Amino acid sequence: MRNLTVLSALVRRRYREGASLAVVARELGVSKATVQRHVPVQERRDAAAAARQRHLNRAETAYEKALRAQVVRLYDSGMPQQQVAATLRISVEAVVARLEPSRRRSRQEAARLAVEQQGELLPRDAIVAQYAQGATVAELGRLYGVHPSTIRRRIPDDLIRGRVPQPRPRRQSRRMLVDDEVRRRYLAGESAYALAREFGVSAHTIRARIPDADWRGRSAEAVPAPPPRPARPRPGGNRMTLPFSDEEILERYRAGQSATAIGRAAGVDCRTILRRIPEAERRSHLQAQHLNRPAPGIDAEKIRALRARGLTWEAIASQVGLSAKTVRARA
Repeated sequence: MRNLTVLSALVRRRYREGASLAVVARELGVSKATVQRHVPVQERRDAAAAARQRHLNRAETAYEKALRAQVVRLYDSGMPQQQVAATLRISVEAVVARLEPSRRRSRQEAARLAVEQQGELLPRDAIVAQYAQGATVAELGRLYGVHPSTIRRRIPDDLIRGRVPQPRPRRQSRRMLVDDEVRRRYLAGESAYALAREFGVSAHTIRARIPDADWRGRSAEAVPAPPPRPARPRPGGNRMTLPFSDEEILERYRAGQSATAIGRAAGVDCRTILRRIPEAERRSHLQAQHLNRPAPGIDAEKIRALRARGLTWEAIASQVGLSAKTVRARA
């Protein structure tokens, strides 16, 4: 029992140190399955972690050590990863693999370092001389392919030119108005809108300086009053004269004509015809719809009887004077 406890402690210690199952089994003289039984499940490495550990445990050759040293030296000198890879003629992935995670620069730091290195390559004396001759920061930035702020950092502060403010045209204020000049020019024929645009004021301001007697606009007294509207006849007054008398209209309505048909014949609206028909005589909506249907005597039973005799829908429709679609709908 004591030997098993010692074996288990040795297996766990060597496995935690990074040795693989095969290496631990070979060192202790046991099988790989025995080593695996003594390693807790929560401490076992997966396939990816085991592969990384085997790569770390692999003994480096003299060439690998020299290459790693060169990568670290060039990278620490400020050279970016791409330039290190181009200098040593290896891939960028190979450079990253040979750098410790703590040594790798962040994106912000790499960008800042790249800007500084690019600025060091700029000819500072030539930039200062061209700026002193009159070139602007934006023009020099376009010339050297950098941002204008990069050019600005290369120029001493005592040589920086300030922006010259552009003078704005002053608008004439209200105090510049001269009432006598406004009246004189208005009487000469200029409009209030033209004077307002010239003096930079509104047309109402010009109008306030013109006397009412000189104002060319129409006064309220000169505007003619609209003619009075003719009074509409009251309901119940003179009735409209129709070509049919009330008795003839009622007789036509009783015969089956609709108010619309009678109004079309008389040249008036159907509501005018309905006002001449007593309330007790007026048909309801369903009664009018049934009365105005074409071929009201053809119902579903007659259509089914004709279908039982072998007639088609088209034959029945031509016989009763309807369309085949209407015949099908009634059946």
